[in-house]
Amino acid sequence: MKIPHAFTPGRAAIRKQRGVVLFIALIVLVAMTLAGVAMVRSMDTTLGIAGNMAFKQASIQSSDLGVKSAYDWLGANSAGITLQNSDAVQGYFSARPAIEPNWFDLGTWGSAVVLNGGVPDAAGNVVRYVIHRMCTEPNTAYNGSNAGVANQCALFYPITAAATGGSMAIGSTQFEGIPQLFYRVTTRVDGPRNTVSITQVSVLIQV
Repeated sequence: MKIPHAFTPGRAAIRKQRGVVLFIALIVLVAMTLAGVAMVRSMDTTLGIAGNMAFKQASIQSSDLGVKSAYDWLGANSAGITLQNSDAVQGYFSARPAIEPNWFDLGTWGSAVVLNGGVPDAAGNVVRYVIHRMCTEPNTAYNGSNAGVANQCALFYPITAAATGGSMAIGSTQFEGIPQLFYRVTTRVDGPRNTVSITQVSVLIQV
């Protein structure tokens, strides 16, 4: 008489169990692969953003070169009536624009001064600048008039030894010093990865 082995699992049951484990392992493997791909893409995006921020910061720093160059030109030409008249070749305009242009449009910069002849610097940036005298009338003295229209300029009167004193009486003359005019320097920096930075700085130059 043959005694059956009830405690031994059949081969079919073993094969079925092995198939389930393989299926679960494949699902886990696919999930881990997708998670790895997502992590790599996230790191690439983060590195790209960090790189763009670095290029942006470098372009803003390069704009200081444009401001310095413009300030040096203003200082060298402040004597006489040079700053009274516009000079488009030097990127200088003796009156502010009636309508603020779109500084992000490269066509606006046709009269700008381009540093280094347009050759990018070590950081790959090209710097441009224009200067506007903050007055309403072009080619006119700061206290003059153009066709009967008084020129209005943004002025600052510093306190000097010659400007001290004055009466507190109503309507009395106030002793003012030599005025300084405001000039606005607008710079544009074109850098790597289509980076564009626009900055504006106001400087004071004595009349």
